[in-house]
Amino acid sequence: MGVTTTGDDLARAPGELVRRLEAHRRELTGFCYRMLGSAFEAEDAVQETLVRAWRAYDRFEGRSSLRSWLYRIASNVCFDALEGRRRRARPVDLSPAGSVDAELVWLPGDTWVEPIPDARVVPAGAGPEEAVLARESIRLAFVAALQHLPPRQRAVLILRDVLRWRAAEVAELLGTTVVSVNSLLQRARTTLASQDLRSGELHDPADARQQALLRRYVDAFERYDIDALVALLHEDATMSMPPLGLWLRGPGDIGRWMLTRGIECKGSRLVPTTANGAPAVAQYRPSGPGGAHRPWNLQVLDVAGDRVVAINGFLDTRLFGLFGLPDDPDPHG
Repeated sequence: MGVTTTGDDLARAPGELVRRLEAHRRELTGFCYRMLGSAFEAEDAVQETLVRAWRAYDRFEGRSSLRSWLYRIASNVCFDALEGRRRRARPVDLSPAGSVDAELVWLPGDTWVEPIPDARVVPAGAGPEEAVLARESIRLAFVAALQHLPPRQRAVLILRDVLRWRAAEVAELLGTTVVSVNSLLQRARTTLASQDLRSGELHDPADARQQALLRRYVDAFERYDIDALVALLHEDATMSMPPLGLWLRGPGDIGRWMLTRGIECKGSRLVPTTANGAPAVAQYRPSGPGGAHRPWNLQVLDVAGDRVVAINGFLDTRLFGLFGLPDDPDPHG
């Protein structure tokens, strides 16, 4: 995305200034992720934002809060990154459901909305209501829908409806008027209303039903009991695996995939985690002799009641490092 600065630049800043800037990293990451649809680009955008702030700090005269100033910089970084770029999407947004024997087409990584760990975007110390809103607004369906908005509409909707900024604050940040902000917001809301924002339940470690469903899913997958696995799927469940463009609908096709083209997943190990406000599992596939397992797929699960309604897989092993996951699910054998 054209970022030209590094963490070393920020490391040269005075300690107190670094502390003040770093205090905003998590919320800025959430903003940039919703804007860009990419966890990795969001990390780069926030780093660029903080370095630009450090370099320009002697010209920051305190006419606005440090937080507002950082959001202004972050907005401009995201606008620059989005200029002339196609929107990111989910496989279900780009084509009809495919079949098990369809041709497999691998599309470039920047085609797809990427997952992100909750811990990188939910503000530390957030109250229950703020935390729920933060996690709801990083759901894959919502982030994909945001990508349909022009960048300034996207920024206005995030600032007004997600972060709850006042219209006057947003107008000042974007250098425009309250009337313009309200107009942009209305158009953004109209566009979002036409998008499919359906998703499963938020991840809740205290929900015994949800945790039981996740345990059954992990158990069935690790035993590769496909009958048991598809029994956990909603009748209209979907499965996708970017960067593959193909996606499937229905337990029948998903089960057939697992027993045919996906058969090399037999013997996998799964490690539970969370992503985008949803339960998730990191899949480690068998690799070579000796029973070693290697990172393969991060699955973000949409669940509703006692069924899985979507398996959103991501075949990008860089995500394992982003999520703080080990290279080996069982280093001690």
